[in-house]
Amino acid sequence: MTERSGQNDNPEKSVQEGEPVVSKPYIMPDDPEEGSAEALAKEAAEARDKMLRTLAEMENLRKRTTREVADARTYGITGFARDVLEIADNLQRALDAVPAEARAAADPGLKALIEGVELTERSLLNALEKNGVKKFDPAGQKFDPNFQQAMFEVPDASVPAGTVVQVIQAGFTIGERVLRPALVGVAKGGAKAAATE
Repeated sequence: MTERSGQNDNPEKSVQEGEPVVSKPYIMPDDPEEGSAEALAKEAAEARDKMLRTLAEMENLRKRTTREVADARTYGITGFARDVLEIADNLQRALDAVPAEARAAADPGLKALIEGVELTERSLLNALEKNGVKKFDPAGQKFDPNFQQAMFEVPDASVPAGTVVQVIQAGFTIGERVLRPALVGVAKGGAKAAATE
């Protein structure tokens, strides 16, 4: 067996004899475009473009996530708030069931009950408002189908047509969205309302 420069031509035999195996490095064939400055500049431009796109995507993802978290905070209680509105409606109905004359002539026990219901309703509305749910009463305003639902028309020539003249049920908003539209009666037959910009 002939050895050249301390290396064995038969690596399998070297392994068996316990000699180290030295492999020759793989040399790429010469490619004229591989090392050219134009190819390197093109590759650098592509890498820079990919990096900028990735940074832009990450920034968009961060903004979208921030917006979704804010929306979740604002609108996360929507279902619960709708359920609580039924309680507020029932408190209002209880107060409306007692005529003004009966309130004035009521004995102290009944007056205390009415005041307790009023206080409970105010407290409930304040709690809703702290959580972004606000009550709105559109009486006297121009009818807006985005915030109100027309239940009937009222012939009333004293106000412009399309004006809300009666509110059957107040509406509520949560953030900038309508939680529940107001149920209203709208005037017809009067002068047309002036268009406001």
